[in-house]
Amino acid sequence: MTGWLTLESWVTPEVFADSGALDEEALLVALGASRYADLVRDHREKFMDREDFVRIAARGFNALRLPVPWYVFGEEGPDCGPYVGCIEHVDRALDWAEEIGLNVVFALAINPGAPHEGDVMCRDLANMRLARDSALDVVYRLSKRYASRVGFFGIEIADDVVVQHRRGLTLTDGVPQHQLRNYYREAYELVRSAAGDDPVVIMPDGGFPAGFVNFMAQRHYRNVWVDAHMDHKDGKKIDVAGPSGVRRLVDARKRALKDAARTGMPVMVGKWSSALPLADAQMTPEGRIALERVYTSEQLEAYAACPAWFFNTWKTSGLLTSWDARVALSSFERGMIV
Repeated sequence: MTGWLTLESWVTPEVFADSGALDEEALLVALGASRYADLVRDHREKFMDREDFVRIAARGFNALRLPVPWYVFGEEGPDCGPYVGCIEHVDRALDWAEEIGLNVVFALAINPGAPHEGDVMCRDLANMRLARDSALDVVYRLSKRYASRVGFFGIEIADDVVVQHRRGLTLTDGVPQHQLRNYYREAYELVRSAAGDDPVVIMPDGGFPAGFVNFMAQRHYRNVWVDAHMDHKDGKKIDVAGPSGVRRLVDARKRALKDAARTGMPVMVGKWSSALPLADAQMTPEGRIALERVYTSEQLEAYAACPAWFFNTWKTSGLLTSWDARVALSSFERGMIV
């Protein structure tokens, strides 16, 4: 469900076309608050509707992952500035999901440790006390608001985390893992105090699961999953030319899942796609489509043992063949997805 409540230029490039912007923050600056607000409201009303949810269920999916911006509550939440809240759309999405029999996992669209790209709340969540408190406030409010709802399956308390790690004698940019763990613990306790033990609390590993081994796996913690994103993980390190390259790529995905499982928590795949990381200049478009179908099939098999996996997004306005679930999964039998 990427690109609906939070704007993404690759999902709906036409929204950004006249501004020259590539992210929501730059779009706001380019258009001004009034034009930006009108555009966002129009996009949210038109991009997704109940029929999309019907089609998601008909395709064989039983759940969806819904990224929710930190300014979801608008003026009723933490300081949202000129950004436009969307809690009414979240309410509507959950209504549709429950009517159709879908579960919803909310994902708080903040990126601890990431560069300042469209995430004005925090460049480094753990080091910014005010931003951290605001994020925790949103986690608590969402959990409390939907605590009694049947369709509320769980909440992911961050999205694309960038974890600091040692590379040779230097430390990379990102959020220190011990600070990220502290944030995860606080968010977990808030979800439990607001909604009880039933909702699953999900934590992205940022590509470095070793720092979460036995973290929150003790008996004191309940219904905690780790999220291992698989969209282009390790792709730049692997020669993906031909079927043997696809096999190497899928084997790398399996190793990543195995590493994540060492945390002692169930492993969810929060993002994956059919896109091969690198293009083969000698391959025809038809050959690439065929190879990506093999890649998709192999990934479906690899993720089958996970408690949940989510294709990166349901729809793109340009029908991107590798990133739009309607297109990428269209030729697969329903039984392979169920």
